[in-house]
Amino acid sequence: MASERMALEKRSQRALLPISSQSAAKSFSLRPFLRLTSPWAIFLVGLLVRLIYITVAHSYRFHSLDDHFEFGWEAGRIGRSLAMGHGFADPFIPTGTGPTAWLPPLYPLIAGAVFRVFGVYTSLSGWVLLALNSLFGAATIPAIYEIAQRLFGAGEDSLRGQRIAQWSAWIWALYPATMQYSVRWIWETSLTTLLVAWVLVVTLRLRGTGGAQGATAGPGWASWICFGLLWGLIGLSNGTPLLLLPVCVVWVIAGVRGRRRALAGAVLAGVVFLACLAPWTWRNWRVFHTFIPLRGNFGAELWVHNGPEDNGFPRGIVVFSQSELRSYTSMGEVAYVRERGEWAKAYIRSNPGRFLRLSLERVYWFWMNLPHPLEDHPFTEAVREATFGFLSVTGWLGLLLAIRQRIPGAWLFVAAFVLIPVTYYFVTVGARFRHPLEPLIVILTVNLFASAKPSFAVLRR
Repeated sequence: MASERMALEKRSQRALLPISSQSAAKSFSLRPFLRLTSPWAIFLVGLLVRLIYITVAHSYRFHSLDDHFEFGWEAGRIGRSLAMGHGFADPFIPTGTGPTAWLPPLYPLIAGAVFRVFGVYTSLSGWVLLALNSLFGAATIPAIYEIAQRLFGAGEDSLRGQRIAQWSAWIWALYPATMQYSVRWIWETSLTTLLVAWVLVVTLRLRGTGGAQGATAGPGWASWICFGLLWGLIGLSNGTPLLLLPVCVVWVIAGVRGRRRALAGAVLAGVVFLACLAPWTWRNWRVFHTFIPLRGNFGAELWVHNGPEDNGFPRGIVVFSQSELRSYTSMGEVAYVRERGEWAKAYIRSNPGRFLRLSLERVYWFWMNLPHPLEDHPFTEAVREATFGFLSVTGWLGLLLAIRQRIPGAWLFVAAFVLIPVTYYFVTVGARFRHPLEPLIVILTVNLFASAKPSFAVLRR
């Protein structure tokens, strides 16, 4: 019995490997990297295209206005403080505002490490950080490939699933809109998107979706550890997708045969997840003497984007005026954020209609894109907004079609579409906030068009 159980677990682990790489797991070969239908070949092409663009377009050169604030904004400021030995501090001006929990730590730590090695706000540091972002963006490609193949390639539809996977991967590799946060933004957007895509891959593997039948006998412990680790990194990068975490856990447990083993695996993943967050939370407790598990700027954001001076059009920076900087510095971050949060709650309670209107506007802006009339030609803006909105429409239509087709995992992606944007609806929105959903949008859009059939009745007319 013990030998049979071990054999079954080995078969299950093989089934949980990426479908496209199960054969490669047996012996290393360069063949997957040379075949243009392979996700790893598409990954290499996507990475190369991004690196070439950064180098040729000189996007690594940032304006020096406001002491290089455009070079990573708050993350760049904190990275500068880390590189200069001042700790995790000073998110708005070079020095003097003190310790901060304004942002989660993962990306500022990356920026600080790069600044320490290649210089603070240097062009070389800009190139390295954008190259890392490009690596994150390109490394999302194998995840997209596997998600698509697991969803649409089960049973007799394996060839169709492979085609959807290849088209989705190539679109992500070469479509300019999917590259912009890799090649122009010093921010966590590409990293968060990578982590969300891969945690969805692991979720599908744990459930056994699209794998061999033996995978439903129970996921392995290593997969649960990876699940907890990825969610922990997401929390340390951008906490908004964490609303999807309990849904993923429930969805996996509800769909596997070994419920007791799955529950134990979920507990193990929870321990790993909390272990990832614990050092940062403990640091915040020691520094600020209050519980800040992820980031501590919510009250200030809520006030700026819902207060009396907000006209409904989102702004990217909360603290920017000299008077606000003086208040922030003199009061300290925790007291400043708490006070602004109380102001925001009082104002919202006295103006609920206005808050509802702004929130509905943010729902629209999240899916249809924010205009930038001062930056681009009106025609360019119109094309950009139409493209952005078009993908939202096709993504939602593709999701509804997946539900109708009874695609496994469709309801999990409904939860992703509903939950990941929720926080932004009530605070602020931006085009980059949709990016963690865009791997799913691309896959669902490809499936939508792949499922279209010509109507001969219409053609005869």
